[in-house]
Amino acid sequence: MTDMATHKTDAPFTPDWVSPPGDTILDLLEERDWTQQQLADRLGYTPKHVNQLIKAKVPLTEDAAVRLQNVLGASVGFWLTREAQYRERLAIAEAAQQQAAMVPWLERFPIKDMMDVGVLTKRRVDAKSKPTMVGELLSFFGVAAPDQWQSEYGCMELAFRRSREDQADVAAISTWLRMGERTAEKMDGPAFNEAKFKTVLTEIKALTCQAPQTFEPRMRQLLHEAGVAFVVVPALPRTHVSGVARWLNAHRPLIQLSLYGKQNDRFWFSFFHEAAHILLHSKQKKSVFLDDPTKADASSKEEKEANAWARDFLISPEDAAQLETLPKTKIAVANFANDIGVHPGIVVGRMQHDQLLDQRWLNDLKVSFSFKA
Repeated sequence: MTDMATHKTDAPFTPDWVSPPGDTILDLLEERDWTQQQLADRLGYTPKHVNQLIKAKVPLTEDAAVRLQNVLGASVGFWLTREAQYRERLAIAEAAQQQAAMVPWLERFPIKDMMDVGVLTKRRVDAKSKPTMVGELLSFFGVAAPDQWQSEYGCMELAFRRSREDQADVAAISTWLRMGERTAEKMDGPAFNEAKFKTVLTEIKALTCQAPQTFEPRMRQLLHEAGVAFVVVPALPRTHVSGVARWLNAHRPLIQLSLYGKQNDRFWFSFFHEAAHILLHSKQKKSVFLDDPTKADASSKEEKEANAWARDFLISPEDAAQLETLPKTKIAVANFANDIGVHPGIVVGRMQHDQLLDQRWLNDLKVSFSFKA
């Protein structure tokens, strides 16, 4: 039996089954010992419509809610809430079935790695949990189904400008890119200002001598004022990406760096390399420059240009000319770095890259970064 006194519009209805409002109607008919024909006569509906209403073959409308209130009691709000909750649970059940059919799509992604960085909830990966994981992944990417992921992210591969041949795992790379997108989406800011960007880059260069806890907030502020989103995102295995430069829209560029064990010479070169893409290749707004400039044999014209710009911005050609005769001692390198206004680790990295210094020498002048993403 249905206790009408318990039916309040503000009481949550959360059954563990999908129950239509028609079940409540049947309970009330049983209480009154009415037939569906008698209910139809009182409601002013045909018996067929009442039967369809009970079987949830037609929705319970506002008109029906008013009539049910007058004939069976309970409020209009109760009947409409009952209908809405039923449709919600029905949609959830149907979505679960659809997501179960999408489970093979999960195989494309580094699921355990995504759990480790918080993209997906940590859980046992089994047949029971996979449909839920599909739903989480769809929400993460902001798409309705794998087909939409393919059109929005899978096809993004066509826009990739790779610096390494092994940057081929589109699912892993798109996940890492989306992590940056989601962070950048929370950042309001002005439109990109190229002149301002050039100015702040000079100030950021001076920050290379500071510790991360000092330079990072100032760096973010400066870039924000220039209309550039800057995010640091944990690295994902199989991406082989140190940084990326891309345009989120026509007025908002993004510099995204990973955190895999960077020493300061690599971090700063990566940053200025991405900055170069924004300055030099702003007409290619649909391109996604995937970079690992410290390891890549940059073959593309754009990568060579970005490498050269970052190299010369950090240490000008005039100053670099002195490196060949610079004594290979800590004091000499530190003094030279102080004179040109960059961290000594950057000078060591440049000398090692130019084969003026053995890769094993003076590495204690470099600093390993470990700051929060």
